[in-house]
Amino acid sequence: MTSGGKSYTRDPDGLSCLSCQVKCLCLTAGLPLKEMAELNDIVRPAVTLDKHETFATQGAAFDSLYAVRTGSLKQVVVTGSDEHLVTALWLPGELIGLDAISQKVHPGSLVALENTTVCEIPYYKLDELCGRSAEVRRRIQCCLSQEMHDERLSLHLLLHRTAEVRLACFLMDISERFRLRGYSPHHFRLAMSRRDIASYLGLTPETVGRMLVKYQQENLLFSRRCEFRILDPERMKRLADASGRRQRLCS
Repeated sequence: MTSGGKSYTRDPDGLSCLSCQVKCLCLTAGLPLKEMAELNDIVRPAVTLDKHETFATQGAAFDSLYAVRTGSLKQVVVTGSDEHLVTALWLPGELIGLDAISQKVHPGSLVALENTTVCEIPYYKLDELCGRSAEVRRRIQCCLSQEMHDERLSLHLLLHRTAEVRLACFLMDISERFRLRGYSPHHFRLAMSRRDIASYLGLTPETVGRMLVKYQQENLLFSRRCEFRILDPERMKRLADASGRRQRLCS
C-alpha cells in the first residue's frame, strides 16, 4: 500500500479475522463462520503505522475501508479558511472510510495517534461479497446506520451543550468504548492531545484545560497527559446527561 508516494509495512503473517481479538466489534461482528471466512479472504494483511503518520490525505481517492486492529486514529479536515478540525476518532474494531463511499474521496486526512495497525478491505471486493451474501450486506448497513446515528448525536452535543457538559459526554463516550473492548471504563489511556480534544468538541484548548482542572478540583476526574481516571462515574454520568444549562456539580 502507498499513500502520497510512501510505502507502508504489511504483516503477511498477521492474525485472521477468525482469531482477531476485536472481531466482535468489527465488520465481522455477528457474521456466521462461512461469511466471516469469505470476508477474511478479501482482507489484505494489516498495515503498520507509526505515531503521527498520515496514511491517507484529504481528497485522496477512496478505494478501501480500513478496520482498526490496534491503536487509534483521527481524521483532520482542513477548511477553506485553513482551519484544522478533528472530525473523527477511531479505536480498535471501528471502520474507517464509511464517510468516503459516496464522494469516492476521503473528506479528511487519516492520522495515527499512536503506533497503530489497520486492516485494508478493498471496497470493490466487499461490494461483490455483499451481492453474494445478505448477511454481509446487512452488516454493512448496520455500520452505516451507526455512523449516521453517532454523527447526529455529535451534532446535537455541539449545538446544545455547555463546554462542561460536552467534555463530560465525550469522556463517558470514550469510557463506554473502552468497556466494549474489554478494558477498564474508568481508567484508560487516550492518545489525543488537549488540542485535538478541543477541536473535536468545538472548544478551545484553554477551555478544555480549565474544565479538566475543575473536574479534578471536584474530585470527579484525574488526568495527566494521556491518562484519564474517572473518580466518580455516577456523578460524571449525571453531568453528561444534564440539559446543558450551567449548573454546579452535585456531590
